[in-house]
Amino acid sequence: MNATAATHTATAPSWSLGGIEVHRVDEIELPRQTGPWLLPEATGELMDEVPWLRPAFADADVPRLASHAFAVEAGGTRIIVDTGIGNDKVRANPAWNGLDTDFLERLSAIGFAPDSVDLVITTHLHTDHVGWNTRLSDGSWEPAFPRARYLVSRTEWDYWASVEMDEARAQMFRDSVHPVRDNGQYDLVDVTGRGHEVADGIRLRPAPGHTPGQITVELRGTDRSAVITGDSVHHPVQLAHPQVTSCVDIDPRQAVRTRHDLLNGLAGTDGLLLGTHFPHPTAGRVHAHDGRFRLLPEPPTAVS
Repeated sequence: MNATAATHTATAPSWSLGGIEVHRVDEIELPRQTGPWLLPEATGELMDEVPWLRPAFADADVPRLASHAFAVEAGGTRIIVDTGIGNDKVRANPAWNGLDTDFLERLSAIGFAPDSVDLVITTHLHTDHVGWNTRLSDGSWEPAFPRARYLVSRTEWDYWASVEMDEARAQMFRDSVHPVRDNGQYDLVDVTGRGHEVADGIRLRPAPGHTPGQITVELRGTDRSAVITGDSVHHPVQLAHPQVTSCVDIDPRQAVRTRHDLLNGLAGTDGLLLGTHFPHPTAGRVHAHDGRFRLLPEPPTAVS
């Protein structure tokens, strides 16, 4: 079953942090079966314990998920965080195979034309986070953002360089990672516990577990802060039940520890959690209650 195309409107929900603007740019909604496959521990019984998930974040007893990017402007620097699945890619997952979306047009409509982007930040090197790194041109893959530097953690890069990949993952590297490397646009970043600042108010933080070198992206404006999750949190059910892991977590125990640390750091603050796979409304504050967490959705400050 193919994924459902995103709403194909020209709008992008946006949040203002004071000097930093962040926009959600939709690619596709993921098909209904994605949730039970990705989060097999999120059973109907467990979902019933979290009534606030419905209707925005759950369809009956199934988690709803989406693929989108975050476009960030900070001090005149234009940044894309994760690039989704991409068009024209040969993928083993039929929902991701041969997509044809207007993602780049959506970016351009909010002022992020591909040749105006300065940085592309990759939270981790998975298929649904690197697809729009490249686009097909005259039968060849070329970087979709021709003047951007593409950033990934050195730990992440070195891990995938050291393991034997199956053909599906190797194909992803051939069409979405290696063309950027071969064009000299990749920068490997050492992301330590204190983080690594890549632009004014934009700091990369280590978030291992889902992959060894995964990062989150911290945005610190003059008014408030936000964190883009990557896959340290796939779905809001993992706030209520942080022990719920993904079937593709490389180190599930570390993923749970990372998630707890992230949620504890945000709980009770004004900081926003921006879910890389959360369906609308996407953003919210983290509230701790009775040993669990809850997402308090935050409407966008603008729709561009």
